[in-house]
Amino acid sequence: MRRLKRAGFWLLVAAILLYCLFPFYYALVSSLRTPGALFEPAWWPRDWTLANYAAVFSQQPFGRNILNSVLVAASVVGLSLFAATLSAYALARLSFRGRGALLAAILAVSMFPQVAILSGMFELIRALGLYNNLAGLTLSYLVFTLPFTIWILTTFMRELPRELEEAALIDGAGAWQTLAFVFAPLVAPAMATAGLLAFIAAWNEFLFALTFTLTDNERTVPVAIALMSGASQYELPWGNLMAASVIVTLPLVALVLVFQRRIVAGLTAGAVKG
Repeated sequence: MRRLKRAGFWLLVAAILLYCLFPFYYALVSSLRTPGALFEPAWWPRDWTLANYAAVFSQQPFGRNILNSVLVAASVVGLSLFAATLSAYALARLSFRGRGALLAAILAVSMFPQVAILSGMFELIRALGLYNNLAGLTLSYLVFTLPFTIWILTTFMRELPRELEEAALIDGAGAWQTLAFVFAPLVAPAMATAGLLAFIAAWNEFLFALTFTLTDNERTVPVAIALMSGASQYELPWGNLMAASVIVTLPLVALVLVFQRRIVAGLTAGAVKG
C-alpha cells in the first residue's frame, strides 16, 4: 500500500511536470524546425536550423524590444521595492489612525482589472507627455506591481521581533537607519520574492504596452511578438513566433533558478511563529 501511494505521488508529479513543461518543449522544438517541417509529427526535428532565431532579429528591431522590456521591468522592480519598503515599514511598525483602512485600500486598488483603468491611465500618460515613452510604461505598471509588493513586505515586516527595533533605538539609530541596516537585510528574501513577481508582471504585460506605445523602437517584447506578421494577413510566421517565445521565456527561467532559495524563504516566512 505504501509503495502504491508513492507510485501514485510520483505519477502525479510527472503529470504536473509534463503539463507545465510540454508547451515550452513544443515551442523550442518548433523554433528549430524548417518551415516545411514545422507541422511534422516528430518529437525532434530531423533537420534543425537556427534560421527562425536569425529572422526574429533581422526582420524587426527585436533586440531593441528586449532592451525596452529589460529597462522597463528593471525600473519597475526598483521603484516598486523602494516605495513598498518605505510603505511596509510605516504600515507594519508604526501606529497611526487609519492604518487598516489604508492597507485595505491598497489591496482594493489591485482588484481593478487593467481595462477598467485603461482610459484614465491613457489620459494621464498623454497629459504628462509620456505617450510612446518607456517612462510612461514604468509609471503605468506601478499601478499593479505596488499593491502586491506592499502587501508581501508588510506581512513579512509584521513578523520581525520588536526587540530588534528597540535595540536599534537604544544604540541611537533613527528610523531611516533602522530600516536600512536592521530591517532591510532581514526582509531580503521577501524583497526577492516581491521583486521577481513584479519583474514577471512587467515583463509579460501586454495591454498597457500596446496602448501606450506607437513605434517599433519603443515597444516591449509581448507587443512585438503579437504584431509579428507573415507575407499576408492570413499567414503567420510560426517558426519566428516560437523562436521569439523561447527567447523571452529564458530570462524568467534563469531568474527563478538564480533566486529560487530566496523565493522559497520569502514565501514561507512567517508561516511558523516562535
